[in-house]
Amino acid sequence: MSRDAVAGGGCAVSLVGAVGAVVVWWQTARTQRHLGNEFENNGQDFGAVLTELPLVFLAGAVVPAVLWGVGAWLLGRRRRPESLESSGFSEFHA
Repeated sequence: MSRDAVAGGGCAVSLVGAVGAVVVWWQTARTQRHLGNEFENNGQDFGAVLTELPLVFLAGAVVPAVLWGVGAWLLGRRRRPESLESSGFSEFHA
């Protein structure tokens, strides 16, 4: 697999993870309670939204990207030819 495909896949996984995390967070009863979905907006607290939403977005973007990167690194190590590893040179210096 080429580097461009791996990088594009990592970006796609990161985007899907960030959007998915925000959607799941938005659906929870706790978030709905903070947004004022109770009687006459009792318990409305936008401070919780302002602090939680960026963290949820970052976690949803970073965790899948890191897992994608680790998986790509492990697969790249497994597929590397033996001749490059034994010679002491990397594939970029061949």
